[in-house]
Amino acid sequence: MATSRRATAVWNGTGAEGTGTLNTSNKFFNNTPYSFKTRFENEDGVLGTNPEELIAAAHAGCFAMALSFAIAQAGFVADELKVDAKVVLDAVEGGFGITGITLTLAGKVPGLSEAQFLDLANGAKAGCPISKALSAVPIHLDATFTA
Repeated sequence: MATSRRATAVWNGTGAEGTGTLNTSNKFFNNTPYSFKTRFENEDGVLGTNPEELIAAAHAGCFAMALSFAIAQAGFVADELKVDAKVVLDAVEGGFGITGITLTLAGKVPGLSEAQFLDLANGAKAGCPISKALSAVPIHLDATFTA
C-alpha cells in the first residue's frame, strides 16, 4: 500500500530578502509564509514557518504514531504520548546542515513497565519512516514514563 503526499513551495527574490509560501493539497498549509527571517531570526514563528520546523513536526508525529502502534502490539494503550522534536540547523563546511535531532518523549501507559516503554520507544525511534529518512543525522531520545 503506497501513499504519497504533496507540498508546493514558491519563492520570490533573493535568499536573504526574498519570501516564500508553502501549500499542501489538503490546504493545511495555505500560502503559509516562510523566509530567511522565519528560518534564522524569528524563532517564535509569528512570521511563518521554516523547513526545520516542518521536519520537527513530521518527526514528532511519525514517532508518536509508530510508538502507539508498538505499544498496542504489546497489548497496551497509551493514555498520552507527548513528543517534542527539536531539529538543530548549524553552520557546517560548505553551508548549513541539520546536525542533530532530539525527540523528547513523555509517555503515560497504564500497566506497561518503564523498561518495556523505553524498549518500545527506542524501536519506534529507529523504525518510524521519518527517522529512517533522516538516518544521516544523529537522533537522540530523551524519554520519561508514567505508568
